[in-house]
Amino acid sequence: MRVSDLVSNLPDIQIYNPPYGEFTIARVLRETEGRSTPVFREVKPGYVGVGNIIDTRLKLYRYLGVSRDEEAYQKLLAAVESPASVERISTWRDLYRTVDSLYELPMVRYYEKEARPYVTSGVVVGLGLDGVYNASIHRFSPVGGKKAVVRLVPRHLYHIYKTSVARGREVPIAVAWGVHPLVLLAAATSPPYGVFELGVAARLLGGLKVMELDNGAVAPFLSSVVIEGFLTSEQAEEGPFVDIVGVYDRVRLQPVVRVERIYVLREEAYVHYLLPAGSEHMLLMGFEREAKIWRAVKSVAPMVRKVRLTKGGFGWLVAVISLDKSVEGDAKNALLAAFAAHPSLKIAIAVDSDVDPDNPVEVEWAVATRLRADRGLFVIPYVRGSTLDPVALNEEGLTHKVGIDATRPLDVDPVLFERARIPE
Repeated sequence: MRVSDLVSNLPDIQIYNPPYGEFTIARVLRETEGRSTPVFREVKPGYVGVGNIIDTRLKLYRYLGVSRDEEAYQKLLAAVESPASVERISTWRDLYRTVDSLYELPMVRYYEKEARPYVTSGVVVGLGLDGVYNASIHRFSPVGGKKAVVRLVPRHLYHIYKTSVARGREVPIAVAWGVHPLVLLAAATSPPYGVFELGVAARLLGGLKVMELDNGAVAPFLSSVVIEGFLTSEQAEEGPFVDIVGVYDRVRLQPVVRVERIYVLREEAYVHYLLPAGSEHMLLMGFEREAKIWRAVKSVAPMVRKVRLTKGGFGWLVAVISLDKSVEGDAKNALLAAFAAHPSLKIAIAVDSDVDPDNPVEVEWAVATRLRADRGLFVIPYVRGSTLDPVALNEEGLTHKVGIDATRPLDVDPVLFERARIPE
């Protein structure tokens, strides 16, 4: 399915027309997130921009065909654990035209101190020496008409890159920009090495075709833009760029992509603008981790009601878990399980089921009225957390983690914790 077909079925579209200022698109994305889906006509001739296509759970659940958290978690985890095969096709080029330079693509800057325009929702498909394919989302910015720099973090594509460069081999890649939201969701997952994330997308979508490129990489069929190239041993400065925590990531040397060909759909190509540190970024990046937390916590505390990676924690560093505990210790076990399920987690808070984790005021109220710091607060020192944490002790994310049991003590009269309500 083309992104254009998908967007036409959304009920909350808001149309914008040129001219666009340098940061107009970023401002509109921020102003409309959670409320509407902005469509930017003629961002360049032949291109339409769209954003906030997966910025709410309601939209995500619509794409997944589910109505509740638990259904969504189960469907995603099942797809990760049992991916489907992709269908490879070689007859696709008539649907595309080629362009000569990355600078012809409608990339934008999102924040004032960013060095260059970026593709922020590009799915990078890399092929390893062992024949393993990996699909993951990486920021991508041009440093020339046929050269770009891509940010790699120490995960599977990084492993493919390091092992390939050590053997004197460049990594064949495809960068797909403008894909189905469930392809993005699948590319944001972290299955074991060797599990192809586009197979996860195939399971979620009920099938997925991929286009075979000349360099051996593949890309989802009908991606709006496909960049074919190679990850090289050359490096260039990448950044500054705003990452999910809303601050500028530091400038570092990162791999350079040598671009061979740039394919663009002949029909209007819909490209996806994903606002860094926006709601869409948080939901895509954190949802699978939230599902893993839910499963892990449920195994040690069966009466789990809701799990949330919070917006204040950028959908990544802070989790709130609501549950009904049957014995003292259930909440602390749940917190420990959450840390194990999502190693980047920095703060985990347990609350009773009468507290809504989506409401930060209620969570703060629970901490204020139900936490006994002498037995409900614990610190896990010197463990690896997130490299995105600005106060981590080193570049590997070494940190101290905090667990907060803000559930009511079972050895105290429950009447003391009953929330006052005004009758209808």
